[in-house]
Formats: sequence, structure tokens, C-alpha cells
Amino acid sequence: MGAPTLVSWSSGKDSAWTLHRLRGDPEIQVEGLFTTVNEDVGRVAMHAVHLEIPRAQAEAAGVALEGIPIPARCTNEEYESAMRAFVEKSRRRGITRMAFGDLFLEEIRRYRERNLTGTGMTPIFPLWGLSTDRLAREMVAGGLAARVVCVDPRQLSRDFVGREFDAAFLAELPSGVDPCGERGEFHTCVTGGPIFRNPVPVSLGEVVERDGFVFADLFL
Repeated sequence: MGAPTLVSWSSGKDSAWTLHRLRGDPEIQVEGLFTTVNEDVGRVAMHAVHLEIPRAQAEAAGVALEGIPIPARCTNEEYESAMRAFVEKSRRRGITRMAFGDLFLEEIRRYRERNLTGTGMTPIFPLWGLSTDRLAREMVAGGLAARVVCVDPRQLSRDFVGREFDAAFLAELPSGVDPCGERGEFHTCVTGGPIFRNPVPVSLGEVVERDGFVFADLFL
């Protein structure tokens, strides 16, 4: 039996590939997923995806999902308070590790490590340091299916929102845009792949611009 582990779940490709890799690691036992939820609108805080979609993803992956409610205009103090309570509760039920899909942003990794120091919970980063070009192509070749649900129009044309994350998408990305969108150029929502027992069918809704970002709404 491996170490009891929770996976940070944004609904996107990096979370999904983290779960995929961990399932092949005999030292890890994935006990569930967790995500922060905008409690005012019932959407995943990171990608603004309706909560029903990550719930369907978790069901298709055969794991439990826990939503951590946070306010719409969440301060850093409110976020950290909610996460501390979740970590404490998870530790009491025997969880010893939390896995994150971060790729190369040192500041974010240090932030996670700092916040888990002294909690008895060890942060792990299964995708850390991998070539993002190779990783993106590995995901596509491995059968991962995903939609682009958000783009930062300062870094990538809004024409990319709503598209499939596939070989054609990667081939058309401008130079300077990370193939995994690690600098916030784009975010995805996973709809299929090796972690799922069945696809998560979604339909594309309205495309809107909000808070300086362009979002494509998805519905089950």
C-alpha cells in the first residue's frame, strides 16, 4: 500500500496527467481529489468550470472529489485559512501527501511547500521539471482529450478559446507561448483520457470576456 495522497484538481490537463502518473507509482495510493470552489457561483475557482464537470470527471476516474468553498473575491488570508482547515481534516483521516501539477514556476512551488511545512503533509510534484513541449505531446499521444476553457488575450489570441487541446492546437501556438500554458496563457478542461473509465461529454456554450480573460463556458 502506497502513501495516502490527495491530488489538487483544477479540472485541467496537468491535474489529469498528475493523476495518471501517480496511478502508475506503487509508492502512492490516490485517495481523492480536491479543488477550490467559488461558492457564490458554484464554479472551480481556477478555471471557472461549472462544479458539475469536475464531479463528473471524478466519477469517471473512480475517485472522490472534495470542493473547498472560498468567496468570489477571495483574499490570500481567506484562501490560506480554508486550505489550512482542509489540510488538518485530511491529515486526521490519514492523508500524508498532496500532489500538485506544477511544472516549472519556482515561486508557486515554494508557496505550496511553505504552507505545508509543519502540517505533517508532504507536497509532491510529479510533473516538475519535465520539458513542457514533450509533456504536451505526451498527453496528446497518450489519449488525453481536453478543451481550452480560458485564454489570456494579452498572451494568446481569443480565437484559441474553446478549441480542442490536440496536435493541431500545439502546432499553431505562437512562439513564446508555453505548450502547457504554464505561465497562464491558457487553461483547459479534460474530457477524456487514460484516467477515465468513460469520456465526460461536454458542449460548448457562450464565449465571454471577464476580468481581462476570455472564457468558453462548458456544459455537461
